[in-house]
Amino acid sequence: MTDSTPPQPTRVPAPAPSPGHTAGVARGWAASVHVPARPGAGRRRCRPGDDRGSATAEYAVVILAAVAFAGVLVAVMRSGEVQQILTDLVRGALVP
Repeated sequence: MTDSTPPQPTRVPAPAPSPGHTAGVARGWAASVHVPARPGAGRRRCRPGDDRGSATAEYAVVILAAVAFAGVLVAVMRSGEVQQILTDLVRGALVP
């Protein structure tokens, strides 16, 4: 008599639960499905005093200011008056 039990598929272990995850640990196939402990638990909420992302916004503002300053500097350096001053400065430094 042959065994008529179908072969069992290979199971993939579930990832470790995230911090704050309070739902029970699932077993078997259900372990690969993430179910939040309560509805809306996986959504990010913006709370008063929550400053996540503020450093990124500050970097963006600083970069924009630096680009604006570089644009002004390029415009000033291209003017004939400033080029003449710089040329005279370099010639005075090279010629004794």
